[in-house]
Amino acid sequence: MVPKRQAKFLQKLVIALCIVIPASFVTHCGIALVFNPKLNQFVTSTQTPDGTSTSSQPISIPEYTGNPSVALSDTSGLSAAPATKEPILTKLDSSGRCGTVEMVVSLETAPSRGEKRGSIGMVKPSGWHTVRDDSLDGKYLYNRCHLIAWCLSGMNAEKRNLITGTRYMNVEGMLPYETKVSDFIFAGGGRVCYRVTPDFRTGELVARGVRIQAYSLADKGKSIDFDVYCYNVQPGYKIDYATGEATKID
Repeated sequence: MVPKRQAKFLQKLVIALCIVIPASFVTHCGIALVFNPKLNQFVTSTQTPDGTSTSSQPISIPEYTGNPSVALSDTSGLSAAPATKEPILTKLDSSGRCGTVEMVVSLETAPSRGEKRGSIGMVKPSGWHTVRDDSLDGKYLYNRCHLIAWCLSGMNAEKRNLITGTRYMNVEGMLPYETKVSDFIFAGGGRVCYRVTPDFRTGELVARGVRIQAYSLADKGKSIDFDVYCYNVQPGYKIDYATGEATKID
């Protein structure tokens, strides 16, 4: 029979674990990822080789200085740990916001080249506004941005994979990295562990940006190994990230 004092301790421990464990997103590529909005940092916890402990490393997000993206570190921080080809999708929160999405992308997950993407107009991501501006490439300020690109995952109108993103972030920020991985896959490079984390701050419906990490598995990162942050901004506009409303500025 368990002593009464010990039973109470065990009960408290179970409750604490139920609260703490879901607070971080533990991925199939051997890493946990948490964004701390107060410190403006991502915190990563990487499993040690013996599998018994973890180490945490905060990664600060530089302020936007005119470049659509910035490298956060020299390597992705991912590993060649066993991974499923099925996407790992975070449930939308109470505000309808997406979380981290991760997937091992390959020729098996990518649509064939030349295949046309279906409509996604029915999806209204958190903070969505239709803002037409004929002076912009694409004629609209906002796009429905796939966290993991359709050309890599085949996921199209998946609400857990779509955020409100500026045309600038979508085309100037994210697309070059998506194209790099897509070209690698179609050139026969094999599988790539690919993770995207939207940077939502407390009380805001539009992400400040996205963190993209990618790692080529077959050659242990020799071809693809990056960790970058793409800014959800649009030159010439001031964005209210709490609501998604935008004001054109001179």
